[in-house]
Amino acid sequence: MATALNDKTPPAELESLDNVQPGYLGISPAPGQLPQKGARMWVDRPEQLLQAVNILKQSKVIAVDAEFTTVRSHLQGDTSAPSHRLALLQLAIERHCFVVDTLRLNDLSPLTAVIANPDTIILLHGAGSDMRVMAERGLNVAHYYDLEAASRSIFGQHESSLAAMLQRAFNVRLDKSLQRTDWTRRPLPPAMIAYAARDAEMTLALYTWMAQHYAWALKLHENTSQMEPVAAWIEPFLRGTASVSAEMAVAAAKAQGIILDGAQIVDECRVALSNLIHPMYRSRLLRLIADLSLVELVTDIELLLQAPTSDERAASARALGRLGVKPAAALIQPLLQDPVQDVRKSAQTALRNLGGKVPRPQGPAAKIVDGARTWTIGEPTTAEDESDWKARLRAMMGE
Repeated sequence: MATALNDKTPPAELESLDNVQPGYLGISPAPGQLPQKGARMWVDRPEQLLQAVNILKQSKVIAVDAEFTTVRSHLQGDTSAPSHRLALLQLAIERHCFVVDTLRLNDLSPLTAVIANPDTIILLHGAGSDMRVMAERGLNVAHYYDLEAASRSIFGQHESSLAAMLQRAFNVRLDKSLQRTDWTRRPLPPAMIAYAARDAEMTLALYTWMAQHYAWALKLHENTSQMEPVAAWIEPFLRGTASVSAEMAVAAAKAQGIILDGAQIVDECRVALSNLIHPMYRSRLLRLIADLSLVELVTDIELLLQAPTSDERAASARALGRLGVKPAAALIQPLLQDPVQDVRKSAQTALRNLGGKVPRPQGPAAKIVDGARTWTIGEPTTAEDESDWKARLRAMMGE
């Protein structure tokens, strides 16, 4: 049985937590065989685009990849703001890959018949930037799997790139030498067109391998426009659109009569934790729970230390560490041997915090960068600072 860390834990045992072995330490399936390469077609005329759409409609699964460049638009005051310009869109199905010249084709609306069809599964590897730049051209994805996120849930963030996953799945080394090339040049050399097509084709192949070995992870990372119902004040924190801290959001909700007391906050977070399926949303909810110091949910969080995804195991360990739940150390300690490096690192941090040897950092303040939530960690708090913060929160909850 694991021994819980406490204030009297020997320094040598605490120092051993600094040694986190890198990489994925678990077992992987044997590499498979890549499918045969299909026909690649360059699309730069409207009639070609219509023909491509007619073929794409026949498939319920389409792998999509985008190539774009960063441009800067000049604003008043001699400042400039970065934006993205979609240069190519690659769409791969079995036996076909279409490379669409989105610079020459001003009207991409025919593609909405497949991109925005909720009955069609779009495959992306690292969905965020591709979906944003596609949306700027009127292409909004309705139903998709982010293979990078699913891979991260299984193997961790250091093992989830397309190159790393293709090495694992097919023992294939992916050439990324043209990744930062100028995709706006015309005409594009055949080598660049082939390079662009290959990423979409490889994404489709990876999906087939993951569907065979890790269907459970794909299912958890299925994305639609719908989210499981949660309290209105919680949803912005899950979507990454909250512009204020958790403390301020609770105060505003109380002022509007949306939150009546602290018990309601606990109940609504517990319901959300039970209803949510997507690992990213659950991880963000665990961060919110820790921000609000909801120790009433410790038992619920401890169950997630055994979650199937590395995202949730790591997030639950971090939450318990930040909540200062010392009895949870015995449950966290086995995660030091987790197959995923991210989980081992989170367990290390949590155990050091619970050991009483590392000052607990100040509660994180939220800010918005390009529509995604990031966190800035302040200076370590003193015991007096922490007591003041909790007292203000209890006052807002009416306790």
